[in-house]
Amino acid sequence: MTSVVSDTGVGPLLRGWRERRRLSQLELALRADSSARHISFVETGRSRPSEEMVLKLAEHLEVPVRERNALLLAAGYAPRYAESPLDAPRLETLRAGIEQLLQGYEPYPALVVDGSYTVVAANRAIGMLLDGLPEQLLTPPLNAMRITLHPEGLAPRIRNLPEWRGHLLHQMERQIGLARSESLRALYAEVKAYPPPPGSDDSAAPAPEDLYPYFALPLRIEHDGRVLSFVSSISTFNTPLDVTVAELAIETFLPADPATVAYLQSLPAFSG
Repeated sequence: MTSVVSDTGVGPLLRGWRERRRLSQLELALRADSSARHISFVETGRSRPSEEMVLKLAEHLEVPVRERNALLLAAGYAPRYAESPLDAPRLETLRAGIEQLLQGYEPYPALVVDGSYTVVAANRAIGMLLDGLPEQLLTPPLNAMRITLHPEGLAPRIRNLPEWRGHLLHQMERQIGLARSESLRALYAEVKAYPPPPGSDDSAAPAPEDLYPYFALPLRIEHDGRVLSFVSSISTFNTPLDVTVAELAIETFLPADPATVAYLQSLPAFSG
């Protein structure tokens, strides 16, 4: 079981989540089929919520699974959600399904990260994009944000780095707003402080080939003397009952133009 503990009562914790979601006590009460008076009593410690009420409030406040365990502990109940190692036998079917998905997506890149962007699985197309990076960035555990934004990582190869960097930082900011994660905050501070790669120029005008009418913000990255373009999609698991599974995200990169499709499909490693 997860070892998240808290020395703060459940009332202040629930109030913090409610304020983070910008809900009034009345709005939360209506959603949870309760009363504003009861919500007030819970938040001030005058009333101890039942285990069912803690879980109901957590659901309506969209509290992450890991933090739901913290709420239960603070209320005096046992954690409800396990936190299984990804290599645990009970997750064997999940691992097999993820591996099949990643392989089936080739020749296009796909990877799986945890809640702190540690890469837990990736296909060969991701490895192709990482070819030539310094060893210190490729030593496990790999971190997707660090590899992408580090000035010795993929950053010098990304043709639209200012836009892509802004997109990734905004994505992290949204996650920090949804969950209390010190590791994620530390990673955000680290990658945001990275200096721009030598020779990069945020004000440079786009090259003519950069003006392809993309349908979403692309990742435009140099590889083997050509520029490949991708748009990304992120998937998570619905109604997870395990902390580890709840924090997994599958990111797939769809080719954004015909030239990228043709190049990837022509590679010997994927064309057989």
